Amino acid sequence: MPRNRAPVDRTEKRTEIVAAATSLFVEVGYDNTPMSKIAAAAGVTANTIYWYFRDKDELLIGVLDTVHAETLIRFAALGELPLGDRLLWAVQELTTYRRLVDTVHVRKAQTPEIDIWHNGFHSTWEGWIASNLALLGVSDVDVEAMTRVIVFVIESMVTHPNTELENRTIVGVLLRMIDPPRDARRV
Repeated sequence: MPRNRAPVDRTEKRTEIVAAATSLFVEVGYDNTPMSKIAAAAGVTANTIYWYFRDKDELLIGVLDTVHAETLIRFAALGELPLGDRLLWAVQELTTYRRLVDTVHVRKAQTPEIDIWHNGFHSTWEGWIASNLALLGVSDVDVEAMTRVIVFVIESMVTHPNTELENRTIVGVLLRMIDPPRDARRV
C-alpha cells in the first residue's frame, strides 16, 4: 500500500522551483532550460511546475521577482556609499545575471507580462538614478536625459563586459560628465 507523502507547504515548493529555475537560467540560459530540467532540479515532476506557474514565461517572472527582491535588499545594505560605487555594484550585480538580462530583453517583445516587468524594473532604478542626480544638483531639465545616459552606459557595460578597472574608469568619466570640474562649467 503506497504511503501518503508528507504535506509540503505550497510557498516552500514554489520557492524550490524558482530557486532551481534561477540557477539553470543563470548557468545555461532560458532557452537551453526545458521545464523537465527545472522539475528534475527542484525534485518534482514537470506537471507539478504547472500547478504553480502557467508557463515558462510566468516562471521567468517569478525568477525575476525573486532575484530583484534579493538585489534590492543587498543594495539597501550599501547605505550611503558614493554614487560611483553604487553604480559599479549595480553593473557587477547585473553582470552576474547577464543571461537573465539578455532573456528579458528578448522576451519582452514576445510576452506582454515580461514587458510590463521590464518597464517596472526600469522605473524603479531610473527613479533611483534621477533622485541621486537631483541630489547632486543636476538641473531638472537635464535629469531625465542624464538618467537615460547612465542607463545606456550601464546596459552597455553589462552586455559588453569589461575589467573592474575599465568599469571604474567608465563610471568615473560618466560622473565627471554629471559634475564637471568648475573651470569646465564656463564653456
